[in-house]
Amino acid sequence: MPRSPRPHTIMLKAVFFDLDGTLLDTVPDIQACVNLALAKFGCPPISYEQTCSYVGDGAKLLIERALPQGSPDLDACYEFFRKEFAADSSERTRLYPDEMQVLRALKERGLLLAVVTNKPQDAAERVLAKFFPADLFDFIGGDTGMFPCKPDPSLARYGALKLRVSPAECAFVGDGETDARVAVNAGMFGVSVLWGYRTREQLEQAGAATFAGNYLQLQKILEKFS
Repeated sequence: MPRSPRPHTIMLKAVFFDLDGTLLDTVPDIQACVNLALAKFGCPPISYEQTCSYVGDGAKLLIERALPQGSPDLDACYEFFRKEFAADSSERTRLYPDEMQVLRALKERGLLLAVVTNKPQDAAERVLAKFFPADLFDFIGGDTGMFPCKPDPSLARYGALKLRVSPAECAFVGDGETDARVAVNAGMFGVSVLWGYRTREQLEQAGAATFAGNYLQLQKILEKFS
């Protein structure tokens, strides 16, 4: 399994973050909106554990996994979910311990901060605007249909282009297998976090080699190369 490069002599200039399970614990709100959509179409609800295992590959695949196998309602259920989720108040969503102080410290260090997520663009912008200062992130990339979802590297590379940095000068931080793989595919330094929705073993199988157990550990890792 290929692994993401380590920035030996290259200094990091930008840090890309996944959103769900990395920047925000969003699963409780995702679960609530999925179950609203499932109820609308007469389908049984999914549990918190199921939601954790289903997220990470985009909203369309999330709904496909949540629906009973062979359901004819995929497109309609997805559209209902997307609209409900975009309008959701995110009242159940939470930041992680020490997160804001670490993000501010990285920003003050001169690093550009970016978000690349498989969440729909409108939902990503809304939830980020609620929990973070408007000037914190220099690039926000979600699913608009313009690029394939992660682990395809196109959106991450586009983000680097917009920030005028080389992918080799970027770290990609995330909690999922898709994040570990997009780091490899984009040629970025991958850091897999262990406070999200996947186990270390799952991440190692996806090619992860560098791990952070909390935001303070992540800060130490990134500051070694910046």
